[in-house]
Parts: sequence; structure tokens; C-alpha cells
Amino acid sequence: MTADLASVKVLFLTKYPASGASSRYRVYQYLEALEKLGINCKTQSFYSEKGYKAVFLGKNKARKALAAVSAYIRRIAVVLTAGTFDMVYMQRELLPFGPLFLERWLKWRGLKLVFDYDDALFIGKPSSVSSLATRLRQPERIKTIFKMVDGVVAGNQYLKEQALPYCKNAYVLEVAEVLDRVTQRAPHQDTPAVTLGWLGSGSTEKYLHFLTPVFTRFFKNFPKARLLIVGGGSYAPVGLPVVHEPWSYEREVELIHQFDIGLMPLPLEEWSLGKCGGKARTYMAAGVPAVCTGIGYNCDLIHHHQTGMLVKSEAEWLDALTGLALDSSLRQSIADAARRVVETRFNVPDITSQMAKIIREIAG
Repeated sequence: MTADLASVKVLFLTKYPASGASSRYRVYQYLEALEKLGINCKTQSFYSEKGYKAVFLGKNKARKALAAVSAYIRRIAVVLTAGTFDMVYMQRELLPFGPLFLERWLKWRGLKLVFDYDDALFIGKPSSVSSLATRLRQPERIKTIFKMVDGVVAGNQYLKEQALPYCKNAYVLEVAEVLDRVTQRAPHQDTPAVTLGWLGSGSTEKYLHFLTPVFTRFFKNFPKARLLIVGGGSYAPVGLPVVHEPWSYEREVELIHQFDIGLMPLPLEEWSLGKCGGKARTYMAAGVPAVCTGIGYNCDLIHHHQTGMLVKSEAEWLDALTGLALDSSLRQSIADAARRVVETRFNVPDITSQMAKIIREIAG
């Protein structure tokens, strides 16, 4: 199908609704600006809003199963109507398990296919949803998708390089922050009651356990400090001053503004090379100095001691947290420099323009 360069009709098929961070950051926040650039957009998420909450936030197994079945039916139904579009932009796989019959059918219909991903999906990793989901996962399917699609849009250079042997049209598209929404917090002040902050979901909260020995020593030196976790719920070592707040889109920025230092621990393994710095970039936008594991994309995102801190060992973590806790002027200088980076490198208009250019190139 040949696309008119003046107007390209794109069906965006996301994994999550806009409340899911991955889909919001990779697709939904650009749609209005894409329309102004001549990209006609329609979206459909695999999970409905209700289904997303049932699967990822609920504990009822029957509701989770029903939501999964409903999601499969929803996705198959919308794909059968895709023939009126020039391109199908897949944010992750169309279906999480099973054969790639929907992708093959779309290819047979002559639509251009784009595969967008921001995690090392080709590496087997236990599911945070259920043990059944872990058993059903087929990470080797991702390389088959690379071969099948007309273009791959990756969240970082490492992910692009994994796709290139299979798809010559591979691009890096970094993620923007909506700066009118994620404003910079109030100036940092000297205080013994510093707040270490972590933003995320239950699937990555487990990485905080790497820092338990660090926290134990840190809070012994700073007894008035606390750890504020937004979006997790399970990390609560005995004796540590941990406060949990549920994540919501409406309160996210308000809660991040309570952070004095933002945390992004990752395991030192290949899986982490696929991470795209989401937490750190949001901290940077909000004027919160980020302390991150120095691996993969984090090392491209942050200049150590200038726009954040890159650390690996427990000693480095403790030194970074202690130095920032004791020096509000250092926190402020890092916060200001980090915010400037986000304003120039990760603003929505520029990233949207890049996305539109990629779509037009693949559409031909």
C-alpha cells in the first residue's frame, strides 16, 4: 500500500492504555502533535483500562484471566479492520503469547508494519504478572518480528543494534517529557529530613532490595530521613523508614516534588542494557538529582556529578546519597543542569518531529 506523503493513516496498537507508563511515553503523549504534522492517528490498547487494572493491580486470578481473554478478542477484532490504514504501529507485540498470525495477516494485506519496543524483550525474564505468563513467554518471537516488519523503533542504541541484523530500517527514538506537566520542584534546602524517592511499579520495585544494606547505613547516619516509594507497595524492610504512596497520573508530579534525591537501581546484567532511563529522566525533568546504576543507557543519559550520579558498588551508592544529602547546593546545581538537558533533548515537539519523520520514511 502506498502512503500519501501529505497524510499517513496510522493505527497505533499499544500494549497498555494511557495509564500504562510504557504506552503513554512511547505513543499516547505524541498523538495530538502527530495529527498536526499530518499523521492521522487511531489507537487501540491491548488491555482496556479496566482490564489493565485487573491484570496489573488486582489479585483476583479469575478477573485476570477474564481480562486477558477479553484483551485477545479486542485485539483480533481491531486488527481485522486495519485494512483502511497505511501503517500499523505496534508498541510491543500484538499478542503477548502464541503464534504471530496477526502480524502475518497484516503483512499479507500489504500494510506497512512498525515495531516499537523499549525493553530487552528478546531475553527471557520471569513475568511479574504470573508464573503461567512466564512459561508462555517466547522471547525468540521478537527476532521473528524484526524480520517481518518494515521498521523497528527502539528506545535506545543497544535495542536498535539488536534489531539491525534482521531489519535494516531500525531507528532510535528517545522519550520526551511533557514539561508543562512535569514542572521543576521548589529549590533544594539544607535539611536533615531528606527524602529519598523511587517511582515505578511492582515489576521493578524488587531492585530496591539491592540497596537494603546501603539504606541501613544511610538511615543510621540520617535518622530523620525517609524513603518514599511511589507506585510499588511491597518493599518494606524492618527498621527502615519507608513510606508508600499509590501511583496516580494526577498526583505523580506532586509526589515527585517531595523527593530530594531520586533512585534508579538496576541489576548489573544484560537485561538492564535494554532499559531506557524512564525514572531518571522524569526525576531530571522534575528538578530531582538522580542516582542511577551506571549501566547501559543511563550512562548516555547522565553526566556523572553534573546532571546526576552514576554508581555501581554499595560504597558508591552510599557515598553518592550521603554527599547529596549533606549538600543542598550540589543537589540544586545538578537539578538545574538536568532540567536544561530535558528541555533541550527530551521535549515533546522535537521528539514528535523525529517520530513523524520515521513514520514517513517507513511509509515510503
